[in-house]
Amino acid sequence: MTAPLAPLTTLRLGGPARRLVRAGTEDELVAAVREADAAGEPLLVLAGGSNVVVADEGFDGTVVLVATSGVEEVPPPARSAPPPSAGGAPRRAAPALTLRVAAGETWDPFVARCVGDGLAGVECLSGIPGSVGATPIQNVGAYGQEVSETIVSVRALDRRSGEVEELPPEACEFSYRSSAFKRDLSRWVVLAVEYVLARDPLSAPIRYGELARALGLQLGDRAPLADVREAVLTLRRGKGMVVDPADPDSVSAGSFFTNPVLTADDFARLAERFDGAIPHWPQPDGRVKASAAWLIEHAGYGKGYGDPRTIAISSKHTLALTNRGEGTTADLVALARDVAAGVKREFGVELHPEPVFVGHEWTPEA
Repeated sequence: MTAPLAPLTTLRLGGPARRLVRAGTEDELVAAVREADAAGEPLLVLAGGSNVVVADEGFDGTVVLVATSGVEEVPPPARSAPPPSAGGAPRRAAPALTLRVAAGETWDPFVARCVGDGLAGVECLSGIPGSVGATPIQNVGAYGQEVSETIVSVRALDRRSGEVEELPPEACEFSYRSSAFKRDLSRWVVLAVEYVLARDPLSAPIRYGELARALGLQLGDRAPLADVREAVLTLRRGKGMVVDPADPDSVSAGSFFTNPVLTADDFARLAERFDGAIPHWPQPDGRVKASAAWLIEHAGYGKGYGDPRTIAISSKHTLALTNRGEGTTADLVALARDVAAGVKREFGVELHPEPVFVGHEWTPEA
């Protein structure tokens, strides 16, 4: 008996799975994955469903739904301070608290809990849909903060060896919106994540201009955690990036494309055409991250572009492709290809999708 997958995703798209298994404990999750692997069964591990694009044909295999729960304090380790994050920012020093969180926990309630408990480090990641287990896979980031800055360990099942391992940050190979887990989706199953958070009523220094302006601050200033969380939620709601049944613009996979990271020379040539008007962010390695939203809009794909009955760009944010109610995954992919081809044609920049494709693969052109 097949099981529908569309209701388990924020896009509400895609066909059924041949089999669905719910794993409520870590032992059940590990056992379900090992059983499918031993049988040579195609396997999809699914939790919040916020960053997946399921094919209309569905998934011809077993889907393991991660429903694990639990947040526990970890005693301070007798080891040296963790290394800098992938972005170069130093990890937080004591006083700090380390929390181990089950992969099936929903992310935003965990962030709300941290803010309420006076634990700083994830406040700018408020309102992001999905599960805790997805955060290291995507190296979730927003408003100048990345989850890799606070992750000190990822507990994961290695499907090659069948063993459960505790992976330090360097083994996770975090980079912009990616990690070792995402680069090899067939190998690792995230079971739990450990975050080290500062015991501090104030946020980390604000790094993102839009957020600083919303708070009435300068870059580098700090603010009460609750104020930062509320400002981030307000900004995200204004872009349709907080899941809300009353907001059709939130029926999406979030930002569909990542911001392209260009060499300094390539960006300089591009910026020269527009007198430096392209929003951009210099990277520690000398490259420059350019705004995908700006490129999309200036290639002719504005808010609302598409079919208002099926699939269209959000009316609030150019990076979100939304299911307007009658869409299919094929419609979504067609619009995404149209947008990517337009940006490539206009600017010579290739856009890369952020979601994971299930039952099919992304190709820039049909």
